[in-house]
Amino acid sequence: MQRLSTPLRRIALAAICAGAAGCASFSPDGGYAEVRQLAQQRTGNAIPASAPGAGSVEREVAALLAKPLSADDAVTVALLNNRSLQAGYAELGIAEADLVQAGRIANPVFSFGRLKSHEGIEIERKLMLPVIGLLTMPVTTRLERRRYEQAQLRAAGEVLRTADATRRAWYGAVAAQQSAEYMEQVKNAAEASAELARRMAVAGNWSKLQHAREQAFYADSVAQLARARQTRTLEREKLTRLMGLSSAAALTLPQRLPDLPAAPREVVDAEAQAMNNRLDMLMAQKELAGLASSLSLTRVTRFVNLLDLSYLRNTGDTGERATGYEIELQIPLFDWGSTRVAKAEAMYMQAVHRAAGFAVDARSQVRESYGAYRTAYDLARHYRDEVVPLKKRIADEQLLRYNGMLISVFELLADAREQVVSVNAAIEAQRDYWIADAALQAALTGAGDSAAAATPAPRAGSAAPAQH
Repeated sequence: MQRLSTPLRRIALAAICAGAAGCASFSPDGGYAEVRQLAQQRTGNAIPASAPGAGSVEREVAALLAKPLSADDAVTVALLNNRSLQAGYAELGIAEADLVQAGRIANPVFSFGRLKSHEGIEIERKLMLPVIGLLTMPVTTRLERRRYEQAQLRAAGEVLRTADATRRAWYGAVAAQQSAEYMEQVKNAAEASAELARRMAVAGNWSKLQHAREQAFYADSVAQLARARQTRTLEREKLTRLMGLSSAAALTLPQRLPDLPAAPREVVDAEAQAMNNRLDMLMAQKELAGLASSLSLTRVTRFVNLLDLSYLRNTGDTGERATGYEIELQIPLFDWGSTRVAKAEAMYMQAVHRAAGFAVDARSQVRESYGAYRTAYDLARHYRDEVVPLKKRIADEQLLRYNGMLISVFELLADAREQVVSVNAAIEAQRDYWIADAALQAALTGAGDSAAAATPAPRAGSAAPAQH
């Protein structure tokens, strides 16, 4: 067997160097550390140190559920236990596998042939190596690495979206529970007043109209209590699904929503902050960089995208040997690669316009979210500082007048009916404030719907050269 010629030895050496330089291996945690860092930089929650489903999380979840669940605890349980989040981490593993595969040399192809003729038997052996794949390996590896980084950004976005949805669901569940408990008290009071009205009507001290009014208030309170209980069930089930629990009975929620902060949040340069921190913007930038590299690769390989190098060795039955090499390449006779270049250019411009659209949407969402946040805070504070105290003062004054026999029990009960509306409105305003606070945080970090709409970049293989 003869030694390879100098050009072949150089090509083989270059192939080995390219393979060693582009070789990638699987990370110990599947890329979760980067995802955790990205998410923790954008949320106040402590992100679990291990990915959902990694190891045993039952004890951690049980410890959190053993006490009244705060909003932060609910988010932690969701990040540990949410099955949809685990599916997102599976996508991260797929992207990492593609990255590792892109950094590995394609297996050589060995063929063996045996020919028999009147001159004797000839044995043909051929070892073929896809050279074009070796030459473009650094570029394709960079493309897959960008796709992997995009997958990490998408996984971090899923973490933020899960945390945001869980936090909003927690506020909704606590508010619904608080409203249901208040309506239970209203219903009991209305039932007592209706019974009192019935007895006074029987005794002839109340008219039929007064009796009917109290009965109508009691009937209405029963209907409102049924609606409040149903809303409480719906909100608890929504929170249960996000936390990945099998039963809503496992939840123990606080009796009331958190108090309003002393002052609203002031966000300096909110739009600029969103441009720098939103994950959908970072994903769009990664997509543009990947498509730019893919476009460059397509332009380079538009004429020759198939190049194979083979080492040949033939032997005959007389012992004669013949060695050599064979180069196989695709001739651009009918297809000059213009369609692939046009497709790559169109995909790049599509990504450019999509990124510009994300920027416009992000700025608008931040302005809209901050306006809604300030309005919700002012409204909740107005109910807390003005409406509810005034209603309570009126109720206290009416009670004093009733004790002094200056007003009738009917007037006292009528005022109590008016107070029900203001208390429920105050609970809803406080709930809306906390939900608006979560929505503002989501707008600043890209944890809302726009981040979910950010599509992954096309695979590098769509513009990469063909390999045999």
